[in-house]
Amino acid sequence: MNLENGILAIDVGSGTQDILVWRPGQRIENCPKLILPSPTTIIARQVREATKRGHHLFLTGHTMGGGPSTKAVREHISTGLKVFALEQPALTFHDRIDKVVAMGVEIVARKPSNEPLTQLEMGDLNLPAIQGALQLFHEPTPGIVAVAVQDHGFSPDMSNRLFRFQQWKKLLASGKSLASLLYENPPDHLTRMKAVSDANPGVFLMDTGASAIIGALEDPWVAEKSHEGVTILNIGNEHVLAALVKNEKVWGVYEHHTSLMTPEKLALHLERFRHEDLPNQEILDEMGHGCHVIPGAGKKNTFSPVGVTGPNRERFASLGGHMAAPFGDMMLTGCFGLVKAVREKMDH
Repeated sequence: MNLENGILAIDVGSGTQDILVWRPGQRIENCPKLILPSPTTIIARQVREATKRGHHLFLTGHTMGGGPSTKAVREHISTGLKVFALEQPALTFHDRIDKVVAMGVEIVARKPSNEPLTQLEMGDLNLPAIQGALQLFHEPTPGIVAVAVQDHGFSPDMSNRLFRFQQWKKLLASGKSLASLLYENPPDHLTRMKAVSDANPGVFLMDTGASAIIGALEDPWVAEKSHEGVTILNIGNEHVLAALVKNEKVWGVYEHHTSLMTPEKLALHLERFRHEDLPNQEILDEMGHGCHVIPGAGKKNTFSPVGVTGPNRERFASLGGHMAAPFGDMMLTGCFGLVKAVREKMDH
């Protein structure tokens, strides 16, 4: 495996999947780029089409991100139509199968005989479709594929928000770089990453939060401010992630839900976050993911410059942060982070 043919970087969000074909020796501004609907959005549309036709559903494939697809499946069941699923794709909706069954999903081992029936394949990565799109423009697919997904982790007996944030706390405690979160073989508890890896052996995997922070550091303004300490803020379609970064080391992480945030509330949270005055439990009680700062970091550094990225950043323009756009393209921030992490790994 080498970098000669480039890197196909795919950042899978809840609203879009952002795709970059990085080629060595080619100006990154001229590399092929695609912003497409996310896999969960595509599944949600297909579910609603089946609902309109009055078809029952049979779900195959793998565990993937939920959100829009989960909502569409609930609405489908509410009409009186049936949803059958193999166990792996069913885990998309909850880590406990009994909870999935309680939703109204019927777990089966094979395709049911119910008619009329629409069969859908679940999964976060449809590599043949992306390869086909590139081939239409005579673009060969790179040999290295890197994918970012947000993985809460398998936590049947614990809040997945709590479980996910424990992963961030472990990173902060370890002192390792964000690039250490790039996996060739994801750990078993990261079931969403494992599902992508099982279906597409050999791909690199990373969390979308980590790839966004690394990518934001490719913005010249953010890179310069990181020497003194900077707050990197990624405002996604589902989640708000803030990281206190100095010299590429992360000193603190804050994660919440975009839908629960206003500019005023976020400004106050960030101020308290930087000063180590925002308790983790407060964020959990608000249905956020959590907040943690390495003790003493906020006393030694201000982290007052704010670099903002993410598709919902305009909603929070009143924060007055620098609108980060690495290589002139904010939507590909996560892809740039993936490329940087892979290149560093290959160089070592």
